[in-house]
Amino acid sequence: MNFNYHFTIEKDEPNGYLVQFIDIPEAFTCGDTIEECLFNAKEVLDAILESRLDKNDEIPEPSKAKTPYSVAPSATVQAAILVRKSRKNTTLADLARALNTSWPAAKRLEDPRHAPTLKQLERALNALGKKLILSVSD
Repeated sequence: MNFNYHFTIEKDEPNGYLVQFIDIPEAFTCGDTIEECLFNAKEVLDAILESRLDKNDEIPEPSKAKTPYSVAPSATVQAAILVRKSRKNTTLADLARALNTSWPAAKRLEDPRHAPTLKQLERALNALGKKLILSVSD
């Protein structure tokens, strides 16, 4: 899954810039410089996606919209989203049984504040019939 969420940066008078994410209407921020906007965009994206995970709200797929700016959430947020989306109709109880662990331990796999190890993430995704493939990009 591609996790690059595109956003726009527009001049906000009298000074500074306004950032607005294409796929997440409630994700917006600002900054005095473009560099500050890029930093703030990552921070607000992580916060909004963590909130959506907490509330069990939908996590939108990043659109194919092309803007000069995009950012990916932190690795822990990405991991939580991957487990949530891979689980689909599998209950947390079923996932816990497949992993031979407790329900709270399975639930932590979808909590970005409890980062799973790569081994835990791989086991969970394998139990859900998925394969973990890591990627690095510039």
